[in-house]
Amino acid sequence: MDLGLSGKVALVTGGARDVGREIALTLAREGAAVAVNYRSSQADADATVADIRKNGGKATAYKADIADREAVDGMVDAIVKDFGRIDILVNNAGLVTRQRFVDTTPAEWKSQIDVGLFGVIHCCHAVAPHMVRQGSGRIVNLAGDSARVGESGLSITAASRGGAIALTKSLAKELGRNGITANLVALGFIETAHSEPEWLAANRDKIVRMYPLRRLGKPTDVAPAVAFLASDAASWITGQVLSISGGYSTVG
Repeated sequence: MDLGLSGKVALVTGGARDVGREIALTLAREGAAVAVNYRSSQADADATVADIRKNGGKATAYKADIADREAVDGMVDAIVKDFGRIDILVNNAGLVTRQRFVDTTPAEWKSQIDVGLFGVIHCCHAVAPHMVRQGSGRIVNLAGDSARVGESGLSITAASRGGAIALTKSLAKELGRNGITANLVALGFIETAHSEPEWLAANRDKIVRMYPLRRLGKPTDVAPAVAFLASDAASWITGQVLSISGGYSTVG
């Protein structure tokens, strides 16, 4: 692809590994300088940055827990200081706990919602003023499609993701006048090196049958669409939810 991202600066939360890493690499290949956010996976973040730089791109790793608003503010201030601007925000970081609702606790609810909803709010609220001043920007949020269709064992995760969808649509309407788009990519099961190996092995056949394309997703299925939504080629697309789910959800 040639999406014209040269000169743009992108922040990818949870960009150290798995889907976030693939998004960071793809944006860098398209010419963007990439701020790779991580919470605890410093070695993975450094490896992602090294891979981008090895291929001639620009990238720096930034540690911040997106559930901590002060940490997010500090990260965004550092990115703007280092790169001069932020053009693209990809909210990829998340926390998924698969558990029966009746077995969950309020502390577990809080940890998932703090990341899956408040983390997205924190990052959008910290970045949006910079985009407003620039008169342009792209916000791409990621969430599981359980937010729209529900999923047994993911009730709290789905609830937090549902809030992210509502936030995305509202930001699209509010920030559009400033040249800012906001869209959300809703994912099916993306298999990565960090997927739940024992649970997946025991349930793979049953899960795959839920997907019309009869396979699970890969990070490379996700990153190109995120890069497209982050580009000027998608400048008249906003407030939309795009399913990348192998047909798991056919909700428009």
